[in-house]
Amino acid sequence: MDMGQFTSNMTPIENSLGDADVETTHYWLYAPGKAACMWEDFYSQGVMGLAWGEAGDLSAYASKEAIRLALVDSSSGTTNPRNDAYALWQFANDLKPGDVVFVKGGRGKILGRGLVTGDYEYDEAQGHFSNLRSVEWTHKGEWAVDRILPMKTLTDITDDTTLVAAIETLFEVEADEVLDDQPAIEYPAYDREDFLSEVFMSDQQYDTLTGLLRAKKNVILQGAPGVGKTFAAKRLAYSMMGTKDAKRVMMVQFHQSYSYEDFIEGYRPSADGFELSKGAFYTFCKEAADDDERDYFFIIDEINRGNLSKIFGELFMLIENDKRGEKNKLQLLYSRERFCVPSNVYLIGLMNTADRSLALLDYALRRRFAFFTLDPGFSSAGFTRYREAVDSPAFDNLVSCVVRLNTEIASDESLGKGFMIGHSYFCGFVGGTVDHASLSAIIEYELIPMLGEYWFDDQEKVRLWSDALRRSIQ
Repeated sequence: MDMGQFTSNMTPIENSLGDADVETTHYWLYAPGKAACMWEDFYSQGVMGLAWGEAGDLSAYASKEAIRLALVDSSSGTTNPRNDAYALWQFANDLKPGDVVFVKGGRGKILGRGLVTGDYEYDEAQGHFSNLRSVEWTHKGEWAVDRILPMKTLTDITDDTTLVAAIETLFEVEADEVLDDQPAIEYPAYDREDFLSEVFMSDQQYDTLTGLLRAKKNVILQGAPGVGKTFAAKRLAYSMMGTKDAKRVMMVQFHQSYSYEDFIEGYRPSADGFELSKGAFYTFCKEAADDDERDYFFIIDEINRGNLSKIFGELFMLIENDKRGEKNKLQLLYSRERFCVPSNVYLIGLMNTADRSLALLDYALRRRFAFFTLDPGFSSAGFTRYREAVDSPAFDNLVSCVVRLNTEIASDESLGKGFMIGHSYFCGFVGGTVDHASLSAIIEYELIPMLGEYWFDDQEKVRLWSDALRRSIQ
């Protein structure tokens, strides 16, 4: 399989794990005034408000620092202008319709739950609490929470999934009711053409890869450092779904301490001793099973870094393409629950072929995955267009030198193609942004240290290629 057409067209503001145009629901903890003094008023009005009205209309400020300076200059008497400025900035700019707000009373109680329905508004007539958002309050009461809650007036707790789940459980909201409450999120469309415009792979190679994943259900993208494995994996999922629906794509990274308890289920310390907690893949499979008409994609970065027999357990059988679904349930280790992997879940593993410290994949697991190799894409039409857009002779010379270096690496019996240098080390430049300092930094702090690892027993070869790389940008 010729992977010479593969490359990634990354920009400086885009990364592999997040996309600016993908909207996700965020969860917030919110204090409605000191000691929740405004809760009753806000609940009856269908709003949430923040104080520090002395700062004026928050939409007039271009940064958090500008708000902080306004608070310092005002007579508000705030004791922590930096934290207060951050809360005001998030309230005006980061909070968005569809987000979930949990109202807190002190540091151990939840007083309510609501859905943000409006954009930021400034109403001077409201006095001290002049910064407002419309909210549809869904719950009101008093619930104790078994966690010490943050002191900040407004806190984004989206990433603390355990806390979010614990608070949602307090309301005993049925799943259908939660879904009915949530405003529909419009996800950007993403198709085959979008993938091919970002990940420079030929039509035939894309069809081969998607065909493998459809048939096998499990694929490992393997390749040398910097060939864009992570960048390609998520966009592959989006293209097969037809939309950038981030809720249906999950990524974890394996490491030596990652375990079955993290992946499927296990007992974890709690306030009362130990409790059975569900892992990332179990939870993801349950969500997919409740939405069986749409595809879900689970991405495992550095899949060969984990103890795979320990992590997968009985899932060695359950992830097979012909062992999916209700008819193939097995009993889980701790809960004794009968569990299956839904047929609409696809696994994409990512593996760096240049890490000598890792053992070979377990053959039992290897049999259950198809392997697709991503090679450096310096010769692809896409990278050629990118080089022309960068428009830098020094950049062209450096890339040409790396191509020759890759030929040397590939022919080395102790290394091979799996150790070649990928194109992503050189992505992110646009026309006119390349300078000697940036290219020199890539050479000195990324490429040469890697060569030192590759040829640790041949320092003369390291010196020769280091000099060649340095000369290429002179």
